[in-house]
Amino acid sequence: MTDNKLPLRAKVATSVSKTAAALSRAAGRGDGSVIGGWIGLKIDPDLLAHLAAGRAIALISGTNGKTTTTRLTAAAMGVLGDVATNSLGANMPTGHTSALAKAGHTTYAVLEVDEHYLRQVVEATNPKVIALLNLSRDQLDRAKEVAMMAALWRDALRGVDTHIVANADDPMVTWAARDAASVTWVASGQRWHDDSWVCPECGAHIERDGDDWWCVAGDLRRPAPTWSVADGAVIDPAGVAHPVSLQLPGRVNVANAATALAVATQFGVRVTDALPRLSSVASIAGRYATVERDGRTIRLLLAKNPAGWLEAFDMAEDAPTLLSINARDPDGLDTSWLYDVDFSPLRGRRVLITGDRAMDLAVRLEVNAIPFEHVTSFDRALNAVPPGRLEVISNYTAFQDIRAELDRVN
Repeated sequence: MTDNKLPLRAKVATSVSKTAAALSRAAGRGDGSVIGGWIGLKIDPDLLAHLAAGRAIALISGTNGKTTTTRLTAAAMGVLGDVATNSLGANMPTGHTSALAKAGHTTYAVLEVDEHYLRQVVEATNPKVIALLNLSRDQLDRAKEVAMMAALWRDALRGVDTHIVANADDPMVTWAARDAASVTWVASGQRWHDDSWVCPECGAHIERDGDDWWCVAGDLRRPAPTWSVADGAVIDPAGVAHPVSLQLPGRVNVANAATALAVATQFGVRVTDALPRLSSVASIAGRYATVERDGRTIRLLLAKNPAGWLEAFDMAEDAPTLLSINARDPDGLDTSWLYDVDFSPLRGRRVLITGDRAMDLAVRLEVNAIPFEHVTSFDRALNAVPPGRLEVISNYTAFQDIRAELDRVN
């Protein structure tokens, strides 16, 4: 909806939202996406719906990979023109509202959505496409149990006239999406299986054989995917392999690119037009960033739950590796999830640990028989390793702490 078609209250709320966000940025208090949206919604509780009206919208949700897939999808859809997006990860309605207000009138929007808010955002934005990436355990002290989350998604999609792009390799996602009116299945992969051994429909065992999976008692099984990934290429529904050249590491990001392309084609984007735009996407809010400092090449990898740590270990090179763990509010206060992570891929590497909860991590590494060195700060970690490569894997606030330290020096 263009600004001149907005109701008066929505116009005022939009203006105040943009002003508040700009003041927050000017004061160095962040990008303003949360405070701007919060104030706008206080003035007009229906502001998100007003700003979404008239736009063709894609929503991206899941436990892991939302921010990256959102950025890739927005890049792919840039073929069509300007795309509004919450590319820095403010993925609740306040962030969506702020992103749409800041963008002004655009025909298209791609919004990352926290999995708990999917129903609310679907109702407000009437999206054309919803991409469902994965579901796994996350922030155990406040996040919902995985099967419960899948049930909430299933309810949110019931009766909605929206095309779904869903991960065929995740039984929880498949169950949530399988009754939707229109679904495109993507073989995105699922390295982490520990949250999907039991059928969410009947409680029976999920059996696996290679990429295939099925419920031993019911009719839930892996659907035939129309998009897949093989040897660094995305295979489209016609069976054509499109080599993908990404600046982002790991097979998981090729899979994220496949989902982005599957979404973009629903808006009429040709794969061949989108591919060059995907290759332009580099660091995502500092994730995967590589920084040179004091003769060391430092790469930052964010891992906030067991599934994310498994992928991070695959991406990290065989080099000294710093692990940093906090347990502040954005991370979740419960660190027991560390015992769900298999740290054995780190054997043979030099491992350093730091962060507010380094001792929790130390005990976990002892259990896994992984030798480590404790350092009390990121700066001391740098001084402890020789010139060369340093891989850094950390959860959310630890990641932000390290980014701030690197920004302060550079």
